[in-house]
Amino acid sequence: MEKRFFESLYIMNRNIVVVVEHHEGKARPVTRDVMACAFLLERLGRGRILAVIPGYNISDLVHETAQRYGVHVVGIDDPALAAYNAELWKSVVKTVLADLAPSYVCIGHTLEGMEFAPGLSVAPDAACITGVEHMDGDSNRILFTRSIHGGKLLAEVTPCRDTTVLTVQPGAFAGFAFHSNSPGEVELRSVSVPRPLLRILGMKGSHDQHTALANAEVIVAAGKGIGKRENLELVNRLASLFPKSAVAGSRWVVDAGWMEHRQQVGLTGATVKPKLYIACGISG
Repeated sequence: MEKRFFESLYIMNRNIVVVVEHHEGKARPVTRDVMACAFLLERLGRGRILAVIPGYNISDLVHETAQRYGVHVVGIDDPALAAYNAELWKSVVKTVLADLAPSYVCIGHTLEGMEFAPGLSVAPDAACITGVEHMDGDSNRILFTRSIHGGKLLAEVTPCRDTTVLTVQPGAFAGFAFHSNSPGEVELRSVSVPRPLLRILGMKGSHDQHTALANAEVIVAAGKGIGKRENLELVNRLASLFPKSAVAGSRWVVDAGWMEHRQQVGLTGATVKPKLYIACGISG
C-alpha cells in the first residue's frame, strides 16, 4: 500500500502533454479530441495537463488555447517553425519534453501527427500507441482501444513504460464536455532549433470544393464497382446534396488514377468517422 501511494504521488507530479497542431493561426479540429483524451487521463490521476504549441507568431493561438481549455500552454516561437516540418517539430518538442517529465504525450492521429509522434517515443524509451479511439481504466491501469486489421478487430492496449506517446483519432471523444472556469497560464519559450536537413519550399492548397475527409459529416465513397471513371460524376452529385460532405475512394479507385491519394479511405488510407458514410461499389 505504501509503495502504491508513492507511485501515485509520482504520477501526479508529472505532466500530460498535448501537442497542438495548427494551420493559419487556428488549432486543427482534432485538438478538441486530443484535449478530451488528456482530461480523461488527468481524471485518472496521471498528471496535470500542459499544452505545447510550436510555430511562429503564435501568441494569439497560445492565449486562445489557454482561455478555451484552462490549461498551462507553452509556446515555442521561432521563424524556423513558420511552416510545418516534422524534423524540427520532433526536435523542439523533445527539448521541451526533457524538462516536463511527461506520463503521456497526446497528439492527433493526423498526417502530421503520425509523421512525428513515433520519433518522440525513441529517445525517452517511451511506449507509442497510435489511433486511440477509446480509453478506460482506473488509477492502477489504463486500457486504450485501437482498430487493427482494417477496422475488423479492436485491440485493447496498456503501456509498459513510464512515458507513453498517444495519437488520438479525430472524432473519438466528440461527446466530451469541457468546463473551463479560468484561463491557464501562458509561457513563450525560445529553444535551440537545429538546421533542418529538409527545407519547406511552400504549401499548395487543394482546389477541391468538398470538405476535407477528417472534417466531413457525410462521406460518399466510390469503389471499383462503379464501373467506369465517368460514373464518378454521379458520386459527386450525390455528395453535393449534403452540407459538410466529402468524396472518397477505395485503394483501387486511387491506384487507377480516378481520385487523388488524399481521398483514399480504408486500411491504406484515412480513417474517418462521419455521421453518414455511403459506399458505392465497395465490397467488404
